[in-house]
Amino acid sequence: MPLLTIHHKTEYRYAHPVAFGEHRIMLRPRDGHDLRVLSNNLEIVPEPMSLRWIHDVFGNSVAIATFDERAETLSFVNTATVEHNPAEEFALTPDDPAYFYPFLYDNEEFPDLVQFIRPQYGDPEGELSAWARNYLDAEGPTPTFNILSGMTYGIRKAFSYRKRHEQGTQHPLDTLQTRSGTCRDYALFMIEALRRLGIAARFVSGYISIPGGRARGYVGGGSTHAWVQVYLPSAGWIEFDPTNGIVGTRDLVRVAVARDPGQAIPLHGTYLGSADAFVGMDVSINVVSADEQAET
Repeated sequence: MPLLTIHHKTEYRYAHPVAFGEHRIMLRPRDGHDLRVLSNNLEIVPEPMSLRWIHDVFGNSVAIATFDERAETLSFVNTATVEHNPAEEFALTPDDPAYFYPFLYDNEEFPDLVQFIRPQYGDPEGELSAWARNYLDAEGPTPTFNILSGMTYGIRKAFSYRKRHEQGTQHPLDTLQTRSGTCRDYALFMIEALRRLGIAARFVSGYISIPGGRARGYVGGGSTHAWVQVYLPSAGWIEFDPTNGIVGTRDLVRVAVARDPGQAIPLHGTYLGSADAFVGMDVSINVVSADEQAET
């Protein structure tokens, strides 16, 4: 299995010493049969008064730090080494229940999928629904893979990636109307489009790895990255990255899954002080293979 080391540093800078409220850190990769965490080390300066780990409602690992010390800087450095074994690109056969759309979810699974099927954002004029229906064949059943890959590659081709300085994720209708956004915006947009077709989809936060250090035209990975998981009967949860046109877990390292992007924020906290005390934030992320580490 390929070994990857992920080094993620975030540093907050202030004009004078401030006190810090609780911080929630969601940076530890999410274990699975295709991703095994060999080590994970979190260093925080100044050292927190307490640091505890929990599993949230989705089973993600979350560290919660509290502080009793004032400082002009607050830094978080997380270093993880993982075995990354990307699954082969999935292929449904005509015998699979989800080969054609529309399909039905199993009665035993449906109650657990409802939260990922029900749309979360308004679409009063039906614009998002209309966009999603563009990927359906007018003459009959549509191969499900054509819908999913069509949306993934369609967003990659027709939308313009842009970084935003505003906090949070923009409304899916804003993404549709401007044909632009961040990786988190694209993921939410595709999720809401799929939900309007009755397909279960959820948000994924993590990292994009670039083997050999070659960018290969990927975007959206300067900080953390975001993409989509879709649940299909007999296939399970499958990854789709509309920012880069990736199907499957190739070059994607999963950290957290959630119903909504607001539930998968990599690092979130508060400080106690005047609004003008905050000077800035610096984020640096490096994902390298074991071969690259050996060369340095």
